[in-house]
Amino acid sequence: MGDGADRRRVIIERGSVPNLPRYVKLRHDKGRDRWVLLAPERILTPNAVAVDVVRRCDGKRSVEAIACELAEEYDAAVEDIIADIIEMLQDLADKGYIRA
Repeated sequence: MGDGADRRRVIIERGSVPNLPRYVKLRHDKGRDRWVLLAPERILTPNAVAVDVVRRCDGKRSVEAIACELAEEYDAAVEDIIADIIEMLQDLADKGYIRA
């Protein structure tokens, strides 16, 4: 591991400001009418709620801000949404699709 790469695990918290690395793209597959997350040699098909979250991961909004937006949109408790978002984004971060 002498390449100097930073191998520390990204930890997603309510104050984290997530974004997609430059090599990850969220695209709509018109032929199959679904959203996909594309990364080098990898593809992930997120569900509709995950797409709502990932589209807001712009490097400007915190997890808490995203949760507040979604809580209003879905008429749900912010704390429940924060817990779900953190779990989902942590999984995506562990796979290299999200950074914070």
